[in-house]
Amino acid sequence: MSNIEVLPELKEIVGSLLFAAKKPVTAKEIRKTLMEAGQAYGGPYEQFATLKETDILAALDELKVEMIQGSAGLSIAEVAGGFRLQNEISCGPWVRIFLDKDRSAKLSKPALETLAIVAYRQPILRSEIESVRGVAVDHVLRNLVEIQLVKVVARSELPGRPWLFGTTQYFLEHFGLKCLEDMPGMDELKRMELKGDKTGQTKSFPAMEKELEEQAEMLNTEDDNESGKIEKTD
Repeated sequence: MSNIEVLPELKEIVGSLLFAAKKPVTAKEIRKTLMEAGQAYGGPYEQFATLKETDILAALDELKVEMIQGSAGLSIAEVAGGFRLQNEISCGPWVRIFLDKDRSAKLSKPALETLAIVAYRQPILRSEIESVRGVAVDHVLRNLVEIQLVKVVARSELPGRPWLFGTTQYFLEHFGLKCLEDMPGMDELKRMELKGDKTGQTKSFPAMEKELEEQAEMLNTEDDNESGKIEKTD
């Protein structure tokens, strides 16, 4: 019997790392793992330690194609600045039943409306959110922070230095976005910013907020790729 150790291909290693990861993984993180494994095990493992991020991205592309061709019910998605292994959305109904996710609560309409306002206007004050919604948002905002979709990003320079809120990395993961610029309607928002709106006043973007709400509703019913459960807010 041969004593020669047969090592996996790069795409196999990358696939294993995505399977083991609990969050989206960047090419930089994969390269760091390859380098550390080369140092730890030496010998033939060192050949992977010299690979560049471009080699890893090429392996990811190859793996994506093979998964599609193999009809494995899995795919690689680029979200939140990294890559993750996830089930195909078309297989969602069966995954939802298997994970018992149909019994899990979804984000309420007030929570979705508040989240949309924060997402499009961040960083934003609580008082600005309330001026748009016309109601107090203390409870809803606190719940969004607790489920890690919203976070405090800074303090305002206004008297009393109130908190400014923004979205989190998990927000991108949950909605399957690479970055905030991928949100529906962001191009329109950028055009308004380029026109020099420096007044500091909040403006209403109901169409954009409606699009994000619709996207959230779709993901609540079809997307079973996230590992955590979103709790219902009042």
